Amino acid sequence: MAQPDARSEILAPAPWVEERGAKIRITAVRTFLTAPHGCPHLIVRVETNEPGLYGLGCASDPQRTLAVRSVLDDYLAPMLTGRDPDDIDDLHRLMLNSAYWRGGSLTGNALGGIDVALWDLKAKRLGAPLYSLFGGRVRAFAEAYTHVDGADAAEIADLVTAARERGYRHVRIQAAVPGSDTYGTKAGGGPGTRALRTRSVPWDSAAYVRTVPGVLTGVRERVGDGVELLHDVHERLDPRQARDFLRRVEDAGLYFVEDLLAPEDASHFAGLRATSSVPLAMGELFSDIGQFLPLLEGPAIDFARIRVPTLGGLTPARKLAAYCELRGVRLAPHGPADVSPVAQAATLALDISSHAFGVQEAAVFKPPVHEVFPGTITARDGGLVPYETPGHGVDFDEAAARRYPVPEPLEHDRWALLRNTDGSVQRP
Repeated sequence: MAQPDARSEILAPAPWVEERGAKIRITAVRTFLTAPHGCPHLIVRVETNEPGLYGLGCASDPQRTLAVRSVLDDYLAPMLTGRDPDDIDDLHRLMLNSAYWRGGSLTGNALGGIDVALWDLKAKRLGAPLYSLFGGRVRAFAEAYTHVDGADAAEIADLVTAARERGYRHVRIQAAVPGSDTYGTKAGGGPGTRALRTRSVPWDSAAYVRTVPGVLTGVRERVGDGVELLHDVHERLDPRQARDFLRRVEDAGLYFVEDLLAPEDASHFAGLRATSSVPLAMGELFSDIGQFLPLLEGPAIDFARIRVPTLGGLTPARKLAAYCELRGVRLAPHGPADVSPVAQAATLALDISSHAFGVQEAAVFKPPVHEVFPGTITARDGGLVPYETPGHGVDFDEAAARRYPVPEPLEHDRWALLRNTDGSVQRP
């Protein structure tokens, strides 16, 4: 007698599924790689036995794309085939536990892709926009911020004014440090293309602390108080330098300073919060909501920088949002171009339904992205508005996606390789 195929067996089946006589089953979990913006996007499609019913999620990890895809294709997809897609929290916990060694960005992004796809699928089944499954709207739109950068205060101020004229009330500003590999800007007559490409330009933290606070203050003096200004340090300072930096930017009136410290130094946030009035944002590198808890106890931060795919999807992100609301901490979700339009739309459903929401980072996607992701949401008058159609509202064109292959490993993700002026490795 032939033995059953182990990959076709449903492991640890939920006892209530057969009792309720569920008819909809997951038939496949498919993954797709595409790079219409230049950075790799890993898209997940959960398909069912009901014709035309599927959900879309995003598992994009631009630094370890192929590894995340393997977790999805080789481990999670076989585990989900044949199951009822309805019990999202149960499936999330089962998949999380299946690795035994829980946590990490690879698991987080893989889970996040499936989780968002399951929520999208459920909303489509119910014929409702995704945000309605989270209690409905609490605001008309999600306030968004855009990015500008330049060589000096005058140039940046002009760009902030232009962004304000496009409707943005929040603008992240980054300033170049001549001769240094400075995050978020290529302005200021910086090093040549080859040096940047080979990552041989050093990071100079001392020059950054001396230079950038004065530029930020100068921008504020030029643009006035009618616009919120944000700045991203990108975890490139140690605790001593961070204290000095905050002291120097007190007069810039910043909405927040992001990633002032690396996650490894997060225990210092409480001390920084106690000695400075500058609002602090942290968390885009976190892959487990438990990493936020020490920072929320005080709280030691003002904004939680959540990245929905990396945290494992909307299921854990919603739990974190509820706790942030109780602790008086605002959400400032991560949303650069390497977070695909699918993830952006899913995050928007959380933004629009949570009282904890503060501001959403909003990527400006290149035209090919709109071709691959029909329904890509674009900021209007400085805000993002969700769709009223069932699900999160963004689709995926598989044929168009094939026209934009992803870069080879260590092409896009080489930007995270960084050294200090003395040659030591610097966190990016």
